[in-house]
Parts: sequence; structure tokens; C-alpha cells
Amino acid sequence: MSEEPSTPGPDAASPAPGDDAQAPSLEDSLRRLESAGREGLENAVGTLRALRMLVAADLALAWGALGRAVAWIAVAIVFGASSWLLLMGVLIASLQRFGLSWLASMAIAAGLSLCVTAFGIWQALRFLRHTRLKATRRQLRRLGLGNDDEEADA
Repeated sequence: MSEEPSTPGPDAASPAPGDDAQAPSLEDSLRRLESAGREGLENAVGTLRALRMLVAADLALAWGALGRAVAWIAVAIVFGASSWLLLMGVLIASLQRFGLSWLASMAIAAGLSLCVTAFGIWQALRFLRHTRLKATRRQLRRLGLGNDDEEADA
């Protein structure tokens, strides 16, 4: 014969109505509930502080990137306009002297100007990527506050 472990009945798991030694008192239960509530509130406050710091850091990064982007946009504008005006005269005159036609001389001057302009636009777009607040959006999505449609935009 095999020995089967005895399983307690359904009444053995719950304390008897008159047995106060195992059940915590109402005051003790309320203290535990208050302690858990305070801990939850402290965790929520800590999370909000961390999120606020993240938003502040993300905005600082965005403002810095925006400043750099504006500077590169200014470079692109300055080189786009002044290159055309300055190089056109000098380069066309030099190329004319070497025997090129007016059309070829102007095309070379325009190409140089467009290359510098394209480089400035590329730099501006590179820095503008930092203005999207990706880290903040990612954390807000984790908290359930973000829009899932924005993932397709990024």
C-alpha cells in the first residue's frame, strides 16, 4: 500500500472565525495599506521626476539641434546666394579666357554653387532629426500616453 499525503480540507485553509492570532487586525491592515499607498505614490512621483528630467534633456537637445540647423541653413543661404554672385563673375571670366563658351562657364559656376548649397541643406536636415523628441515619445508610449501612429512617421 502506498501512503498518500493527507490533504487538508477546505476548512483547514481558512482561519476559524474566533481565531484572531492568524488574521491581522484592522489597524494593522490599514497601516499596511497606507504603507503600500505611500510606496506607490513615491514610485509615481519618482517616475514623474524622471520623465520630467527626460523631457528637459530632450528639449535641450532639440533646442541645441535647432540652433545648429538654423546656422547650417544660414550657411546654405549665404553660400547659395553669394557663390552665385561672386563665383559667377570670376569663374565665368576665367573660363572664358581659357576658351570655354558662355554656357559652359555659367554651368560650371552654377554647379559649384549648388554643391555648397546641397551640403548646407544636408547638414541642416541632419541636425533637425534631433528635434523629434524620440526619447520622450518612446517613454510616453511605454506609459500608454503616446500615439502609436507616430511610429510610422519615424
